[in-house]
Order: sequence, then C-alpha cells, then structure tokens
Amino acid sequence: MLGPNSAAAWNKVGGPAAASRREDLWVEIGAGHGEMTSLLAAQVGRLIAIELDPRLLPRLQEHTAKLPNVTVTAGDVLAVDLAELTEGKRFRAYGNLPYYITSPIVDRLLAQADRLEAAFLVVQLEVAERMTARPGSRDFAYFSAFTQFYSRPEILLRIPPGAFQPPPKVSSALVALRLPGERTKLGISDEAGFLKFLKVCFAQKRKTLRNNLRSLMAQDEAAELLHECGIGASARAEEIGVAEFARLFAATKRMQ
Repeated sequence: MLGPNSAAAWNKVGGPAAASRREDLWVEIGAGHGEMTSLLAAQVGRLIAIELDPRLLPRLQEHTAKLPNVTVTAGDVLAVDLAELTEGKRFRAYGNLPYYITSPIVDRLLAQADRLEAAFLVVQLEVAERMTARPGSRDFAYFSAFTQFYSRPEILLRIPPGAFQPPPKVSSALVALRLPGERTKLGISDEAGFLKFLKVCFAQKRKTLRNNLRSLMAQDEAAELLHECGIGASARAEEIGVAEFARLFAATKRMQ
C-alpha cells in the first residue's frame, strides 16, 4: 500500500475529486485500510470501496463506519458486476492496482466505457509508459492502442519504491485515463472484432503488418489493403496509430 507519501498521489487525484458534484459516484479498487478512502469520501458524493483481502476488511469497515457516503464491498473487482454495483450510473474510479493483474483490471474498467468518466490508477511505471506510448516508440504495443482507443491516458506522477510500505523493487506511476478516447470519433460498431484485429496486428511486433495479417488474408491482399489505407508495405504495428488501425479494420471488413 502507499505509505506516508500517499499525500503526493492525493494531490493529483484530489483536484478531480474536489471538482466532483456532490451527486457524483466514485469506485475505489483495493481500498486496503482506508487511507485514500477517507480522502476521497471528503470530496465526492458517494464512494464504493472494494476490498478483496478479508484480513483488511474489519479495519476498513471500522475506518469508514462514520462516513455515511461510503459503502464497503467485499469482493474481487474482476468478479463483481460493476454495472450492478454502480446501479448503472456514471462513475469515476481510483485504484492502487496489484502489478500482476493491472491489465485485466484496466480491461474490466474500460469495458464500462459508456459510463466510466475517468480512472486514476497507481500502476507499475513500465505499464504506465506503455499505456501512454505514442506510435513510433518502442513501447507502443497492443495495450497502448487498446487503452488509447477507450481513453486519453496521462502519467500524472512518478512514484519511487520508497513511497510504499513495504517498498517494491520497481517504480510506479499514477496514471489518469480520461474518457472518451478515440473510440467516439471512429464509429466502429464491432468493437470486439476491432480489438481482436488489433491483437492480430501486434501478434509479433518485430514482423511487419503485412506478415502479421497473413492469418487473415493472403500476402498480396494484405499488401493491397495497406496500400489502400496509405500505409507502407514494410510498416510495423508499433508505427501506426489507432485511427489508422480503424481504417485498416474497415477495409478488411469490406474485403470479406
């Protein structure tokens, strides 16, 4: 958990929280002992604090007992029904995410893109850099394109290991995912199909897009497709952005 320096993270999250209307709803992922819970509760309309570890729940419940706008939910964010939990309302999220399940949690949050306004997440710095990487950089990968399709990611704060108790072996970052991302501009009706297409394009980063597309079409068809979309025959997935992937996907659909 964040140690004494959690105030630094709060200084970044507190602004958006303070800007909330009193009827606004927030979800905290992994509330722990409730340090950030109390800070959020003082600024927002309603807060749902999710905690999986049964050893932490008694103290969390005691800590929040006098906070009338906080509901503690025992459970796994990867298992709870967020739509049901938030009663179908729009919400914002905050979480200090376990490194090993960051990607599934981000995926689960962004699945609520029609109702999620923003998420403020403490993640491993390497992951934050991948979320925010731009096309043409070596860090740009499927997770970058996926995150940027749904949101506008920004690193707000780099956090050294000493800010945590106990300190991890890696640096962390507070990243903001503000919605909407490019999704609303692209008009893709088959989002699940588009995400599968992205995975194909990034299947082997060192290979060209033309080679990665071989699982979907013949080499000459892939070359024709790239030419039609104004993308060079030797381009790799890491070199093009979400809008260009959307054009490729639409062209692929027309070829079927």
